[in-house]
Amino acid sequence: MQLRDRDLVSIQEARELAAAAHAAQQKFAKFSQEQVDAIVEAVANAAESASETLARAAVEETGYGNVPDKMIKNMVGAVEVPKAIRGMRTVGVVNEDKEKKILEVAVPVGVICAIIPCTNPTSTAIYKTLIALKSRNAIVLSPHPSAIRCICQTAKFLASAAVTAGAPAGIISCMERNTLAGTNELMRAREVGMILATGGTGLVRAAYGSGKPAYGVGPGNVPTFIEKTADVHKAIADIFASKTFDYGTLCSSEQAIVAEEPIREAALEECRKQGGYFLNDDEARRVAALLFPGDSHVANPKMVGRPATHIAELADVKVPPETRVLIAKLQSVGRDVPLSAEKLSPVIAFYSVPNVAAGIDLCSQLLRHGGMGHTASIHTKDANAAREFGSAVPAFRVCVNTGSVQGSIGYSTNLFPAMTLGCGAAGGNITSDNIGPQHLMNLRRIAWESRAIEHRTVPASERLNAPAGAKPAAAAGASTSSSSSAPATPKLSVAPPQSSAAPSGVPDRATIAHAVEHVMAHLGIPRGVAVQSPAAAKPAAGGLAAKPAEKPAAPAVSAFVSEGDVRRAVTRREKILIGPRTILTPSARDVAGSEDVLVVTDLIPQGLPAKSASE
Repeated sequence: MQLRDRDLVSIQEARELAAAAHAAQQKFAKFSQEQVDAIVEAVANAAESASETLARAAVEETGYGNVPDKMIKNMVGAVEVPKAIRGMRTVGVVNEDKEKKILEVAVPVGVICAIIPCTNPTSTAIYKTLIALKSRNAIVLSPHPSAIRCICQTAKFLASAAVTAGAPAGIISCMERNTLAGTNELMRAREVGMILATGGTGLVRAAYGSGKPAYGVGPGNVPTFIEKTADVHKAIADIFASKTFDYGTLCSSEQAIVAEEPIREAALEECRKQGGYFLNDDEARRVAALLFPGDSHVANPKMVGRPATHIAELADVKVPPETRVLIAKLQSVGRDVPLSAEKLSPVIAFYSVPNVAAGIDLCSQLLRHGGMGHTASIHTKDANAAREFGSAVPAFRVCVNTGSVQGSIGYSTNLFPAMTLGCGAAGGNITSDNIGPQHLMNLRRIAWESRAIEHRTVPASERLNAPAGAKPAAAAGASTSSSSSAPATPKLSVAPPQSSAAPSGVPDRATIAHAVEHVMAHLGIPRGVAVQSPAAAKPAAGGLAAKPAEKPAAPAVSAFVSEGDVRRAVTRREKILIGPRTILTPSARDVAGSEDVLVVTDLIPQGLPAKSASE
């Protein structure tokens, strides 16, 4: 029977691809480091050779961005990622600490479910595939519905290169009939070991709710601060190069310029010179309505990754043909100011502040308004200002004197080259790192003994399961000696356990308890003696009266009662007799306070002499 329901077809495909990937990964996990590295290099070379073809396919299918910038992003994955992971150990022993005697062995997580967005489809597919292969994992791509063709085309290029280089068939695959139901099925598949989720907030939350380990990303509302000592011309050039890169489709692109007052006018002039168009209030309202229609607080997908002139035309704003960026001067941040949010297009807000402290405060507000933990940037010649800013803003990537897009993905900085940028706990993610192969494998640790452990036998009296009233071995031995012989002075030869919490020179609670137990054991003083309530006599079988029981011995009065004695008595539903000379520890008194377990008598406890008249 042929399935015709799109969701059922997608679900079936997800199951089949996950099973095939699992079988391939089981074989791939046994490959040597040299074999793995050879496959990674072959796949990277294939991606590099197909960079332009895949870039064109992405732009034609999605309509987002432009071919030259898409090619650069593909090359980041195909060239920069392999360069960064070349020489990284991901097979066998990857770390050895000879001093601590610990070995760390790499263990792949298995099958990676990779959610691929439509904004950066081919570059993200290349990048995720390479880091998955480097860590000996299989990967199944789940493409955005708007970019299925170009993502599956990328997967086929890479899979062919991998198999040709010796990888098992099925190690790289892509869902060609993908639906939301199919993606959910893939994320929950038994064979999937981890999820790499790049996409909208809803999809990332679904990944976290799948029950599988997941690396997700958060949105970016990236502020850039131009401090008074900055090279303003270079700062604006870097910002515009970053903001217009692929027409703003990367979530680490700048969303607001925050200029310090002394260089405000210079920054405004540079913006005009370098292709910025300042919107008046009415034009800003029309652009905002186009980017955020109705009450939406999420950028209109039809406007994502479009050139500034196209957006201006649709908003009925007349701009020069050389316009690169639309700029709105704003005074505040929040839901009632739509252009203060993430726009994913060449539209940027402009603010000014009196000093660095105010700049930090405003940039922090912008990040809290939709970009927590993601990225921020600063342009300055003052190293202290850069440190102060970077230490204070709630972003986990702070780029200095470079565009935030190029800096955050490791193109113009030495950060790890990545298309998946974690936002940490502040952004609802498990990590704040740029994701790499090290995140896609576990470490098994082999640890040798570093200090000898203590071998000792616990006395019966200290065991939790000791019978109530049991006498220590020392006391039992004392009962066989001559009654006329004076007991030898006990020697506290057993060193009590030490507690690091005790102040220097002051015995701690464990030490005191140990000493008391030891002395009382030698003196034959019984601990808390539990007394059972006499049970009513029952007639013997056959109706005959049972033989009268012998008269019970007089109950023993305890000389010493600890917390453990009380707890045992409570568990066994027994009573403990205490007299005027009974030693009752504070903890025992506390435990007994809420339990009816202590019975007070005027008898002198066994093992203790009665008071003399002179006492």
